[in-house]
Amino acid sequence: QVQLEESGGRLVQAGGSLRLSCAVSGGPFSRYPMGWFRQAPGKEREFVAAISRSGESTKYADSVKGRFTISRDNAVNTVYLQMNSLKSEDTAAYYCAASTMPWLVISRYQYDYWGQGTQVTVSS
Repeated sequence: QVQLEESGGRLVQAGGSLRLSCAVSGGPFSRYPMGWFRQAPGKEREFVAAISRSGESTKYADSVKGRFTISRDNAVNTVYLQMNSLKSEDTAAYYCAASTMPWLVISRYQYDYWGQGTQVTVSS
């Protein structure tokens, strides 16, 4: 059974930084393209960033490009999201997800496993 556990979310001031982590267990982590999504109250879950199995390829939502960085460490089965220059509109629950597709994907419907989420609140 594949399990994903996010951590690192908290209250932070606008302009600050956070690093989210997502530890994966129960499956072949290095074979999963990984993604981060977020969901604000009353809104649909939206794509934030994704990374290929090797970590060589990444994609970002336009709203976070240049501020967020996704990375992974296959030796410790963990994917990260470094978030800099945070804005109030970044406030949301952040979810990591694993896909069984062989390539990097950005649609939430192509992700098979999800974590429970971690809350990021940015105060202005």
